[in-house]
Parts: sequence; C-alpha cells; structure tokens
Amino acid sequence: MKKLINRVEDVLAESLRGFEAAHGDVVRLHRDPVFLSRAAPAPEGKVALVSGGGSGHEPLHGGFVGRGMLDAACPGQVFTSPTPDQMLAAAQAVDRGAGVLFIVKNYSGDVMNFEMAIEMYEGTAATVLTNDDVAVEDSTYTTGRRGVAGTLVVEKVVGAAAESGADLEACRALGTRINERTASMGVALTSCTVPEAGKPTFEIAGDEMEMGVGIHGEPGRRRLPLASADEIAAQLVEPMLGGLSPAGGERALLLINGFGATPLMELTLMYDAVRKAMASSGVEVVRSLVGSYVTSLDMAGCSATLSLMDDEALSLWDAPVHTAALRWGC
Repeated sequence: MKKLINRVEDVLAESLRGFEAAHGDVVRLHRDPVFLSRAAPAPEGKVALVSGGGSGHEPLHGGFVGRGMLDAACPGQVFTSPTPDQMLAAAQAVDRGAGVLFIVKNYSGDVMNFEMAIEMYEGTAATVLTNDDVAVEDSTYTTGRRGVAGTLVVEKVVGAAAESGADLEACRALGTRINERTASMGVALTSCTVPEAGKPTFEIAGDEMEMGVGIHGEPGRRRLPLASADEIAAQLVEPMLGGLSPAGGERALLLINGFGATPLMELTLMYDAVRKAMASSGVEVVRSLVGSYVTSLDMAGCSATLSLMDDEALSLWDAPVHTAALRWGC
C-alpha cells in the first residue's frame, strides 16, 4: 500500500486539520466531538442543514459546508458512519432558531445514528433521505437504494432554498422531491484501498469493470469485460432513464463524478459519451457539473447522475454558493 500518510490511525485527524487550515475562510473544525461548521454563522431565522457520513468520499460532505449549502458536516472514520454525539453537537451549534434539516444518505449506519441524534435533539428537526443509486435495490449497507452523488444535488438545491428563507417543511419537501427526481449509476475500473485495511477492498482484473458499483466498493449489477467509453455510457444511461421515466421535454442537470483516481480528461470524455447516449431520450441537459465530488478514496471509475429540474430547481441550482468545493455567483 502506497499512501501519503504518517500513521494510519491519524489519517482523518490530520486531514481535517489540513482542510481547516486550507479553507479557514469557509469552515471551522470542532474537535470534541468532531464536526465542521461554517466559519461565519448563518443569520438568525435560517433553517440549518446538517449532513455527514464516512470519510473517504471527499469533498463530500465537508467540502460543501458554506454559504448556499450546508451549515455543518459530520465526518466519520473512513467508510464508517459518524456517531450520534457528533450529529447532535453539530445541530446544536448551527441551529439558528428555524430548525435543523438532516440530509442523510441511505446506509444502515448513517440512518440509525442520525435517527438516534434526532431523538436526543431538543430542537425542531426533519430529515431528507437520499437514495439516488439505481444500480441495486438492496446491498450489504442498505435497505433499498443507496445514497450517492445525487446527495450533492439535494444539498445544493435545498441549501439555496434555506439561504433564501424557506422554512423547515418547505426545505424538507423540496429535498424529498429533488431526490425522487434524481438517479445515479456508477462504474469502477479498479478497487479502492482503505488505509486501515492496507489492501484493495475487492479484486478486479485489468480487463474487467464493475457496473453499478457503490461508493464503498460494494458490488454492482455485474462484473463485465472492460468496454469502450460509449458502451459504458449506454449502460449508465439506461438504468437512470428507467428509474426516472422522464416525460418528453424534461430538462435536467447532468453530473459526471469521478471516484478519486480518474483524470479530468476521462471525466469530460465520459460527459460527451453520456450526452450522446441520451440523445434520443427526450431529456434536455441544461446544467452540467464534471469533476470528482463524491469519491471512493483511490478508486478509478465514475458515476453519472441525472436530476430532472423545473424552473424552481434550476434557479436554486444557479443561486450563489461559496464552499471549499463549489463556488459560483459570489
């Protein structure tokens, strides 16, 4: 195993310390318990958005803390849910009197721990559960579909709504609607290596790919021979369109997301390939995002996310955002 680390047990703490130092204008690191919050607190009366999950998916979620997105993020150990005390402390720190919306990816540990935190929380709270992965209905980590890169879309759109003054119920309903209109599908060319394990999570031959892989290296739909980008794109698009069943004339955001070890050149190539594969779908791609935003450590591969958008969602997507990983309109 080759990693740029000191001691395995210090990876997360040192990474978070460096993240705060690099982005001190945007985030503050709290150490006991560990969570990240906005450097400058949001105004009173704003709904607070709190998310989190296992580390190893950076910039998700800490990279999305800031104006126009999250108020706080709770990082667990690598591929491990954060604890209820982290979530509780984060909520208490960022509640500005209008309630807290927890945005939770559909993984068993995340769901259980966020539910415990909400039970302990004495303020007003609500939850949006993201489950955009159309690869499988169930996995080792979930009951139902997994929450993957579509979580970014929910956090951005709902974050903009909260910033504009939407109340807690409006934010919850919006997040649920965006999640229901979002579908993702991923493909892995290599495995990832968790530092604590010191070896790849799964074995895959040099001439194979895992279609429908999860962001923790969970098995996908099937193991297949490595194919061309155009062939891979067609296999990503088909289940996304099947999961969404879009009507004719729908508009959409298309996100091509790298898993951590995929060059940007290949991601933009895949964006072109997915656009071509969607040509006869009747869906018009009107917004785009390409880059590594919901990663899986050093896995090679990518995911495609299609989010159907109406005028309100498009306006909120375009609204200003200032975080470590997403910045525009500021």
